[in-house]
Amino acid sequence: MKIVKIDHIGIAVRALDEIDPALRELLAASGVPHEEVVEDQGVKTTSYRAGESGLEFLETLDEENGPVAKYLAKRGPGLHHVCLRVDDLEETLAHLKERGVQLIDEKPRLGAGGCRIAFIHPRSAGGILIELSAPAS
Repeated sequence: MKIVKIDHIGIAVRALDEIDPALRELLAASGVPHEEVVEDQGVKTTSYRAGESGLEFLETLDEENGPVAKYLAKRGPGLHHVCLRVDDLEETLAHLKERGVQLIDEKPRLGAGGCRIAFIHPRSAGGILIELSAPAS
C-alpha cells in the first residue's frame, strides 16, 4: 500500500461557468480542461492539470440531492475533497478498514476519467473528505 501522489483537489461550485475568468485563464495555460458528467456521483466536472496534480471543479446535477448539493447547502462553494492516488486501492481499503478507519466506500466504484475511487469519511480524516483513486485495471 502506497500513496503515489496527490491526484487532485476537488472544489464544489454552484455553477461551472462561475469559475473566475482570471482563474480559468491561469489554469487553462497548462492545457485544455477535461469536462465530464459522472452520473453515479450526480456531478458535472471540469478538471485542470496543475503539474502532477489537478484541480477538479464540481457542479451538482441535482440542486436538491447528491453529495455536492448537500455540501453546497451546508457550506457553500469551496474545498470539497482531497484525492490521493494509491498504488493498490483494494489493499488500501482493507488496510484502513482493519485499523478502524470509517469508510464511505468499502469497495471501489467508478469515478471521473474512468478511475476506480473510494472515499474515507471526514470523521476519520480530521474533518477532510479524502478520495482514494487508482487507474482502471
